[in-house]
Amino acid sequence: MAMVVKNNIPAKNTLNQADKNDKALAKSLKKLSSGMKINSAADDASGFSISEKMRVQVRGLEQDIDNAQTGVSMMKVAEGGLQSTIDILSTLKEKVINAANDTNTDADRATIQKELNQAVDQLDDNANVQYNGKTMLDGSRNNYVKNPGTYTSLANESLYEGTNGSDRITSLRDFAGRSLGISSDSTIEFSYVLQGETYTTTLAVGSNILTNMFSRSVDDKGVRPSQSIIKMEFTANVGKDRVGDTVTTVNGNKALVFSAGQPGLDGQISGLTINVINKDGTINRTANAVLNNFTEAVQAENESPDNALVYQVGTKANQAVKIGFSDMRSVALGLKATNGDVLSIATQKKANAAISVLELAMEKALKLQTTIGAMESRMDFTVANLTTSSENTQATESVIRDADMAKEMTGYTKNNVLMQASQSMLAQANQSSSSVLSLLQ
Repeated sequence: MAMVVKNNIPAKNTLNQADKNDKALAKSLKKLSSGMKINSAADDASGFSISEKMRVQVRGLEQDIDNAQTGVSMMKVAEGGLQSTIDILSTLKEKVINAANDTNTDADRATIQKELNQAVDQLDDNANVQYNGKTMLDGSRNNYVKNPGTYTSLANESLYEGTNGSDRITSLRDFAGRSLGISSDSTIEFSYVLQGETYTTTLAVGSNILTNMFSRSVDDKGVRPSQSIIKMEFTANVGKDRVGDTVTTVNGNKALVFSAGQPGLDGQISGLTINVINKDGTINRTANAVLNNFTEAVQAENESPDNALVYQVGTKANQAVKIGFSDMRSVALGLKATNGDVLSIATQKKANAAISVLELAMEKALKLQTTIGAMESRMDFTVANLTTSSENTQATESVIRDADMAKEMTGYTKNNVLMQASQSMLAQANQSSSSVLSLLQ
């Protein structure tokens, strides 16, 4: 090797190696201090990109969990108001059953009416329950209801499946084909409630057919409603739902169906009772049990835009669940007319008709309670699923980005030793050039 002084190549090579060792040591220190093996895109461009996407995913999933949990809290507020409504309806049914008993005088019924009026007002307060300024049970958060609204439809599937509207009343049979025991000298009392007013008719059975049973309904003052209130059919198609689709009976067989003549709450039939009386004045309990077995196949609802609540529970657009709260005001439950008149129990017949009204109102409330409860249960599963997804995504991101501290400490120790060695050798390389001076003495 030539002995030179102008260019100290060994020292330069040693300095270059020392610089590499210094950078490696700095990286090791950065990884150990941050706990991550990828601290910037320069460390691993593709790994950094994948890791960042996963971090965004995790943050989105965590927000979804918060959304679902606050959604459940919101539904619990609505459920609380609805449970109060159900409790009130239970109490009111007890009261009207009492009012229907003739041990009470009309004066007693007037006293019970005062309790009824106050309880009905409380139903409206319950319907106005709010969460974060949003009123939930007053119908303002309902699903879409197609114009002009839905028509009340009450269906009775307890009659023999071969029954037709042209059958004589005396030939009516139950679902098992057994006669209801209605004779030509029996009479039938029929009543329903519309706009808080009870309409009734009494029919001598004679040779009348089924479709002629309920054609002359009037109120207790002999006043007939101004519009075509109700129609009766024996059919498997019980009406149309809120989006206009045909609703059929549960088993697909024909049923005795009563439908409102007008859509929405203005035409709502809020109670319907049939009482078959034998010629000796006794009640035909067998016939009444069958003929009064109605369920509400289609609930009366006013036309409405889609105001259902949307809970965002996914990291992509429209990954959401929706729930609409139907109208739980006293008007929608059939206990009050749109003009403010409260359901009357002033007489025994009106109190008896009110029992059916309370049954249908309870059916509406329990239906919504089931909807809310089912959604709460679903949201619990949603939270569990989101929590698992967040955990697994974070675990994957950890594999890509987090540093193995034991491995990085080993690398740090190696780089530290190499750095110290290169510093020592740099000193030796600088010293070797000075030996040339001995030749110049």
